[in-house]
Amino acid sequence: MNPVELIIKKRDGGRLSGAELEELVQGYLAGRVAEYQMSAWLMAALLRGLDESETVALTRAMLASGRQLKLERVRVRKIDKHSTGGVGDKVSLCLAPLVAACGVAVPMIAGRGLGHTGGTLDKLEAIPGYRVRLDAAAFERVLKSAGASIIGQSNAIAPADRRLYALRDVTGTVESVPLIVASILSKKLATGSDGLVLDVKAGRGAFMPNLARARELARALVRTARNAGLRTTALITDMSAPLGRTVGNALETREAIEVLHGSGPADTRELTLVLGAEMLVLGGRTRSLRTARALLERALADGSGLERFARMVRAHGGDARVADDPARLPRARVRVPVPAARTGTLTAADAWELGWVSVGLGAGRTRAEDAVDPAAGIELCHAVGERVERGEPLAFLCASKRSLVERNLARATAAFRIGARAPRARLVLERLER
Repeated sequence: MNPVELIIKKRDGGRLSGAELEELVQGYLAGRVAEYQMSAWLMAALLRGLDESETVALTRAMLASGRQLKLERVRVRKIDKHSTGGVGDKVSLCLAPLVAACGVAVPMIAGRGLGHTGGTLDKLEAIPGYRVRLDAAAFERVLKSAGASIIGQSNAIAPADRRLYALRDVTGTVESVPLIVASILSKKLATGSDGLVLDVKAGRGAFMPNLARARELARALVRTARNAGLRTTALITDMSAPLGRTVGNALETREAIEVLHGSGPADTRELTLVLGAEMLVLGGRTRSLRTARALLERALADGSGLERFARMVRAHGGDARVADDPARLPRARVRVPVPAARTGTLTAADAWELGWVSVGLGAGRTRAEDAVDPAAGIELCHAVGERVERGEPLAFLCASKRSLVERNLARATAAFRIGARAPRARLVLERLER
């Protein structure tokens, strides 16, 4: 294989065969394709696109670069969930154990926060002792005993994705829909799941702020997953404002635990139930979304979802006492209010801006190697549509140093809009059939 020919072929709008894509991926991992050559091909793919067969072939090549788990000792159906990323999206933490309590196992490979969005692994690591790195045998043991396990990607699973994503991140090629699809599904197919539920975010705080682009991504994901043999359902959900009332790792973990206690913000609870119902139907637990929702609500009411959360945390080496005592999670030393400038209705809470404020407070990272402060973040006092009084706190900024708060206070204040009436909001914008 001559990598230059493949670059030129894609640059000129040509279609690569499955064998050519496999050679390209394997050549890159083996060092036969230089980073600058792969960078050139990625840019050509971004500008010229990949058709459906190329996207499937690239996904399979990235999947074949590492180990594919079988999870044969887990006898129940296994359904994974993936979110394309947002601000305040802590749903996986309460969703996985809740679905497990209803008889469907949840094997999940999650990611870290990067840019303005948070990461599930960072939230879990806010729990003292929680280990996100497990080998395949330990992952299967936890999944069998707790019904749910959330881990980080290892070098053994889709290593091509790890290297290609790092390259895309620094070459301006992240936004390519086919490359996003191959990145997501190469990891999800490797977990041995029987099905996948996708939460594709659209709105100001999403990587796909435009609904049409989010729909394009959702359709491509469902189509490619189906062609790869994985049953998939996708929901497009709103990310114009942060989900729930918290942004930041320990804060969001606390909110997820509140949901498992039967409380928590209405939107966080609702999205957990909506996605969970899709997972139970896809897992064959029931045929009806209404019945599935009733099962989930019962697992909240009787505490079995919370018990599964504690069991999962304990199996990962974490302090399971946080399930009953969330105060054991880290708390920020500095907590400063963001006052409302006038009386009226909260009409907007800009998820993009608040995501970057959270990063500025120490809750996120701008580079993969940056450390995060688990206690840092934002506590939101009001949801969009609620009435606020002048001088009343709209939010609290939480950080380890007052200087971090002072540096981000003006940006946080500007992220909120107060008017006469808020636009009507919908949590679930669209649903794509599997």
